[in-house]
Amino acid sequence: MAAVETFSGFPEKTVIFLRKLAANNNREWFTTHRPEYEAAVLEPAKAFVRTMGERLRRLSPGIKDEPRTDGSLFRIFRDTRFSPDKSPYKTNLGIYFWEGKGSRLECSGYYFHLEPPTLMLSAGLYIFPRTLLERYRRAVADPEYGAELVAIVKKITARPGYTLGGEHYRRVPAGYDIGPEGAKLLRHAGLYTGCEAPVPAELHSPALIDYCWERFKPMEPLHRWLATLVGGGFEQ
Repeated sequence: MAAVETFSGFPEKTVIFLRKLAANNNREWFTTHRPEYEAAVLEPAKAFVRTMGERLRRLSPGIKDEPRTDGSLFRIFRDTRFSPDKSPYKTNLGIYFWEGKGSRLECSGYYFHLEPPTLMLSAGLYIFPRTLLERYRRAVADPEYGAELVAIVKKITARPGYTLGGEHYRRVPAGYDIGPEGAKLLRHAGLYTGCEAPVPAELHSPALIDYCWERFKPMEPLHRWLATLVGGGFEQ
């Protein structure tokens, strides 16, 4: 694997490029400015992945970081096949650190989403794979494991600025008879927590690692619960 330089911050040009792309979301403009994308977005993102990944392993030793597109770095190209919006490019920088043996999007992890004027950080699993959904529901309904998850969610969402996402179904699935807090979690098709804020000054310095670390730490219990689930835990 090629060496990746130590992260020193995203340059000002990162934000500038993403804003320009939002205003010029077409192939001709992107092709002309691709060298700018690679220098201002892609290369510093690779350095961030390696440095942030090392830090996150203090929280979650099994976390994977792969400083490449389709690894920790999401493609900038949008899949427009089933979308009425045919804009060809994403106007954000998405980075994922995941834990588990399966596909990255089938594993819980920590997510970094830069889309000026905001930066969003989250942890969890955006959508449960079909093979995991029923096991998740059984774990939520279990007196021990479900109570643990309810306590984790309560503690995280009590923090200012932290929200819970993934609720999708209008009704509790048939066959489950549990309390209201657990029933609410049974309506989820995914489970994740996050916080969002204006792009911080730390984005442009090595201090971004500490900034993200302090916000990811409270999310770790939810990630740990989900990583255990993905790994086959909570089975009776």
